Amino acid sequence: MHRIFILSPANSGGERARLIFNPRAGFDLARRLQRGEKLPVGEIFSFLSGLYFRGKYTYSRRFANPPAKVVQGAYVITSNRGLISVEEPLSLADLEDFSTVPIEHDEPRYFKPLQTDARALARKAGRDCEVVLLGSIGTKKYAEPLMEFFGERLLFPASFVGRGDMSRGGLLLRCVADERELEYVPVSGAIRHGKRPEKLKPKSWGYKISEGKTPAPK
Repeated sequence: MHRIFILSPANSGGERARLIFNPRAGFDLARRLQRGEKLPVGEIFSFLSGLYFRGKYTYSRRFANPPAKVVQGAYVITSNRGLISVEEPLSLADLEDFSTVPIEHDEPRYFKPLQTDARALARKAGRDCEVVLLGSIGTKKYAEPLMEFFGERLLFPASFVGRGDMSRGGLLLRCVADERELEYVPVSGAIRHGKRPEKLKPKSWGYKISEGKTPAPK
């Protein structure tokens, strides 16, 4: 089965974003961006969001299986550029640009580019490709604009229901370490809120989120 992933975004205007812009920042990711380098949006958003986005980023890269007409297997929602590949290189100016537009379902600068890209991606992917949303389905911001074009093909992990962001991120990293893909169910008609599942047992991932390193589960 062909499958592509769409990831909800990280906050480009929050406290961790301010760390990147701080000229006194001593970590590698900030220094490289401030020197004018461009880095993959997946790496930048993994720093901004921490465990949750890193889990989505790592999981989607491992399990994506795009059809021939779709170049990339994982895309991230942005505030004003619709869908971009998780490998799309971004500059510090790009990140600042993202922070100027709120991600709200009634903000045209957000939903119009998203609709344009979702329509194009749905056409390229075809009817036999599943599209998995790795993000909240309890809000109108993500699921509603995508369902218009993907319909029943828009899925999400059933085990996300009831979990918080950190728990979801940890679950996704465990799945990659165990070579185990989650069960997906259609967003349409799904139970979007549920009882909180049991907490994941502690596990050492062998990396620090602030360093932006790829997890190496122990």
